[in-house]
Amino acid sequence: MTRTLSIMIALLASGTAVAQTPPPAPAAPPAGASSGPLEVDVVGGISAPMPIAVPVMPTPAAAGTPAGDTASLGRQVSEIITNDLRNSGLFTPLVGSALRPVSFPQVTAPDFAGWGSTGAQALVQGFVQANGDGTLTVGCYLYDVFAQTELTRQGFVVPPAQWRRAAHKCADQVYTRLSGEGPYFDSRVVYVSETGPKTRRLKRLAVMDQDGANHRFLTNGRSIVLTPRFAPNQQTIAYMSFENDRPRIYVYDVGSGKQRLVVNQPNMTFAPRFSPDGRSIVFSMSVNGNTDIYRVPTSGGTPQRLTTSPGIDTGASYSPDGSRIVFESDRSGGQQLYVMGADGSGQNRISFGGGRYGTPVWSPRGDLIAFTKIGGGFRIGTMTPGGGNETILTNAWQDEGPSWSPNGRVILFFRTGQGSGKADLWSVDLTGKNLRPVPTPLDGSDPAWGPLLP
Repeated sequence: MTRTLSIMIALLASGTAVAQTPPPAPAAPPAGASSGPLEVDVVGGISAPMPIAVPVMPTPAAAGTPAGDTASLGRQVSEIITNDLRNSGLFTPLVGSALRPVSFPQVTAPDFAGWGSTGAQALVQGFVQANGDGTLTVGCYLYDVFAQTELTRQGFVVPPAQWRRAAHKCADQVYTRLSGEGPYFDSRVVYVSETGPKTRRLKRLAVMDQDGANHRFLTNGRSIVLTPRFAPNQQTIAYMSFENDRPRIYVYDVGSGKQRLVVNQPNMTFAPRFSPDGRSIVFSMSVNGNTDIYRVPTSGGTPQRLTTSPGIDTGASYSPDGSRIVFESDRSGGQQLYVMGADGSGQNRISFGGGRYGTPVWSPRGDLIAFTKIGGGFRIGTMTPGGGNETILTNAWQDEGPSWSPNGRVILFFRTGQGSGKADLWSVDLTGKNLRPVPTPLDGSDPAWGPLLP
């Protein structure tokens, strides 16, 4: 599925336009060249990814910044854009000698003939400039090499400490323009960092950019933590902690580093997830040997019970509009997936394939539900909210705990090695072909992909 974007955004620098007059228009396309817009076939693009060039971004004037000199930043920004596009599986960035050096004047006047000889179909050029107010401007231009036309441009003015975000935003701009998909590179992941022997694992909350950069630990590991989930505003994280040997749900404030108990009851509470508006948390609670799904205001209060069937109801996840909830239950004798209204009404089973199903999570698009398929191993799969079109995306010994990218095209999960107990983060796209490991300093499990950063 593709679509064409026609609105071009003016390039900004130092809070104003880079120049008082528009940049020079690219040369007219040569005879016989394609005049249509470049687009990536999202379904077939994995087998034939688009060749794209992302040369080092020049600087109009070399200058030092708290993040490094602008020349070095130009190289690093290009590397991040290159890695983002490569990791999407839809692009093959040029490397080595195929990447021609670019001067600052060439940013708005590309050497289309030269780039065409490399085989690149698309070209990403830009610059890094230090501004008088201490900020940085990262300019980002996308060109169709064959048609010799500019497709889109944008400038990102950021504090030096956020230069990586500017690079991710540029990659998002290119990805969105060429694929028609929504952006997802400028986002973060929260997960459980693990270390130590299999029988005595140290588990800490950790957060990082989606590419593994800017990693930091949030908890000290004195208490086991599980299933962290971002709030929509990304300022808080809900998770289960075994603090004081009592498994209960807490909310962690990312800014202050403080945590607070959500439900102050003696019962075990677990598997939290925020509603799309962030006003409530849905979770599971065990009472007298029975586990049901409850909802509570994020600020705390009296939980509202949503399920009443005998057995274990858990793993609740809201639909993007907040009107429905998918969850897992063993009420039929084994783990299966069910959908109900946000108030607990209309509970219907949707999984009927062989084996068991768990850890469901609704896609941000609303069109699919990801899950863990259990039977002959643990695998990641998707189905429609009505239970149709079941598709298995992975085939390892133990893959589980799916979490969607902000655009609903990529799924993050964790893979446990057979016998070792070692867990690592992986991602796979909806084709099941673009499978790759996600770097973490230590072992990792229970990932949750946050929404796009504001």
